[in-house]
Amino acid sequence: MKALGYNINLAEGNLTTSRLHTNPVLNNQSLQLTDPAYYHGTEFYRPVNRQVWWQLTKPFVLPSQRRYRIELASQGVSLAARTFEDNVRSFSADVANQWLATWIIRERLDLLNQAYTNIDSLVRINKVRLRNQVITTTELIRTQLLMDQYQLQLISAGKELRNQQQKLRYLLGSADSITVDIEAPIETITIPEQADTLLKTAIGQRGDVLAALAASKAAGINQQYQRSMALPQPELGMIWNPQNTVPYLGIFGTVRIPLFDRNQGEIEKSRYLQLQANEVVRAAQLKVETEIKAAWISYTTEKANLRRYATILEQTEQVLENVRYAYLKGGTTIIDFLDAQRGWFDTRKLHLDALLAYHQSYIQLLYATGLINQL
Repeated sequence: MKALGYNINLAEGNLTTSRLHTNPVLNNQSLQLTDPAYYHGTEFYRPVNRQVWWQLTKPFVLPSQRRYRIELASQGVSLAARTFEDNVRSFSADVANQWLATWIIRERLDLLNQAYTNIDSLVRINKVRLRNQVITTTELIRTQLLMDQYQLQLISAGKELRNQQQKLRYLLGSADSITVDIEAPIETITIPEQADTLLKTAIGQRGDVLAALAASKAAGINQQYQRSMALPQPELGMIWNPQNTVPYLGIFGTVRIPLFDRNQGEIEKSRYLQLQANEVVRAAQLKVETEIKAAWISYTTEKANLRRYATILEQTEQVLENVRYAYLKGGTTIIDFLDAQRGWFDTRKLHLDALLAYHQSYIQLLYATGLINQL
């Protein structure tokens, strides 16, 4: 991102160059008489045996040409800034999605720890129950197998968490180790209730749309600039010409006669560049509209799906507690308990997947509108 930011400085350098006036041109021609028969005196180096030509001229850029040149360079700075904003938008989305990838692993680790703790306590209870001959060895082995499965998943999730943290650390440019706060609020930017409001926001804030508009404006200025370049640029100046000690003073002027080359090619090219830029603007606006509609549908759908899990989570929690109590009291079998435990665990995994999908749709909606740059 730092490297891309220098594009703005490069464009500002072009703007500085466009404001500079042309340098004067100093020209010298010296002719020395070489035939002694024509010497005016006896010394070779005497001024009477020499002709000197001093010419100082300056190319003059027409006011319209200079104005359009500066305007074109100024628009180049704006284009570079808008392009950088869009780079920030894309980069922010990458960082946000990587943060979510790390966050979901942390959430799954917490879920696995909770499940492992629950089953570990049951294993300890079952060991006592086995000594008291309340249960069979098979029941203890089955609970231990489930605990071992959770333990293996914990090891795998821990490795994945470290990998995701490394990726996030790279994107953040951090030299220190990082952790993800799973309690941190994710929805820090309020989403408007209407998709039309989001569309208006995107048209006014998205970097790619603003860059396309800046490029279109630059193309229009370039078209005017190329037309102005059809006019010749004169070069005017003064001449000082001592000939054999006889001084002469004169003026110098030259201008290109636009007989064949009237910048027709660049003018034609600038016209098509303008048409091309206009098409890019229309395509960018259509892209925004399409992306926002799709992101809005995903966001509202995932939000509605997430609400349905509140009742399901409460029910699976209650079922697990009832079955665990019944199992410890001998009122049901180990199979019922293991089924309840797996149902509880799978439901929470599905809830985390739904929560991740919802947050991803939220990030995608921020990305589509350009609001993600405010994170």
